[in-house]
Amino acid sequence: EKIEENLFQRDSDGIVKPVVHRVYIAQPELQRSLAFEADIDPMNSNQEQTWPTTEELEKAQAEQHQVKKRVPKGTSEYQAAWIVSDDEEEEEQDYQDDDDDEHQDMVTANADELESIQLDEQEAEEDEEEEEMDELVINPNNYDEKLDMEEDKQTLKQLKEAKLDEQFPDEVDTPMDVPARVRFQKYRGLKSFRTTKWDAKENLPEDYGRIYQFPNFRGMIKQIQSEQEDNQGKGDHTQVHSYVTLYVKNVPVTRFEPGHHVFVSGLLPHEQCLSVLNIVLNRTNDSEIILKSKERLIFHVGFRRFASAPIYSQHTTGDKHKFERFFRPRQTLVATCFGPITYPPASVLAFKEFPDGRQELVATGSLLSVNPDRLVLKRIVLSGHPFKIHKKSAVIRYMFFSPEDVNWFKPIELRTRWGRRGHIKESLGTHGHMKCQFDGILKSQDTVFMNLYKRIYPKWTYEPLAVQQQQQQHHEEDMQ
Repeated sequence: EKIEENLFQRDSDGIVKPVVHRVYIAQPELQRSLAFEADIDPMNSNQEQTWPTTEELEKAQAEQHQVKKRVPKGTSEYQAAWIVSDDEEEEEQDYQDDDDDEHQDMVTANADELESIQLDEQEAEEDEEEEEMDELVINPNNYDEKLDMEEDKQTLKQLKEAKLDEQFPDEVDTPMDVPARVRFQKYRGLKSFRTTKWDAKENLPEDYGRIYQFPNFRGMIKQIQSEQEDNQGKGDHTQVHSYVTLYVKNVPVTRFEPGHHVFVSGLLPHEQCLSVLNIVLNRTNDSEIILKSKERLIFHVGFRRFASAPIYSQHTTGDKHKFERFFRPRQTLVATCFGPITYPPASVLAFKEFPDGRQELVATGSLLSVNPDRLVLKRIVLSGHPFKIHKKSAVIRYMFFSPEDVNWFKPIELRTRWGRRGHIKESLGTHGHMKCQFDGILKSQDTVFMNLYKRIYPKWTYEPLAVQQQQQQHHEEDMQ
């Protein structure tokens, strides 16, 4: 409502008292809206993606061009699939025959990696031998009275998932009871993760209609900072280090709780609005907890405190960023979550709250950007194994289990563990076998992969917190 700037003067009795020096009345035409969320457009709430129906798939398969081959008389369809046509031989000759060079480079790289691992293990063993052991007296009667069995089970499950994801990153098993084209219908293939275009406004969730977005956030910040500098000498605001009296409109005195502090902070334009925050986080040196994506954390962003369940992605350049399922120790990632708009760079602290109410600092960092259009793509990897190899073509099995799935994913490029690239030529039989063409001779011990991607969004888990709320919550838990 108004602000009174006070000066300290002595009265006739020699007592120092504040005296009103200047009064600033709030001007309604200059006050910004306090709306925290944006209004959802009811005409744009249908965000569901449509997929081809069964009739459309059958029609497309019927209209598909059938490839004809010249084969000896009496040859069956299964035998004809193994006959290499003239076009395939010409296509094989177009690839560069650099198998020996790539194999030698890979063998050298593996040898260097093995030597590095052996040296690290030797140093770790020496450190263990030099470590001094402390004696600890343990009472077996009350050893586990403070342990939570359910929490231990959840932690063990999370550790197993993190270890499996580290050994086989992003690999998933193709279901045998559900068609792969149905199970993975929200995923798509990318020719190049770096250069392939992805529309950032495509099929946005309904929650994105509740936030504020800016066409050029960095340009807006520069303009606001320039306006702030121009307004410094106008004298229409109180100076720093001034003693003031605040009159808050429509807030009764009964709302104030004695014994609690009231923090007042000035907000820049749009900082009262909600948007998507992208925060660069570094794990602290003494934190060994593995954090799972979409796990609840408490964030201290500038002077604000709120709880949210962020999603993690790699801190890389480009317009697309790979989703990370786990935030491991000594790692740097970008956390994306809903939160109040803050001007970067703002310092950020991330705490993990345990069931007993205690909090542990797990990561520190700074605000990277306020950008809802940041593309976070989740990758899954389907794997298959060579069944029969003939020059640069091979029959791959166990990636799919029906010819319909093979034809559905036929346009997507394949890659192998040894660096080969290829594509699906045709489906063989009725059990999901497929004939594939590669840019080199495939090894029998190689594994064939197919990368699929889909965009993921942060969940609406924003929860503003205050010191009083946390103290009251902990007090209620202690009483229980």
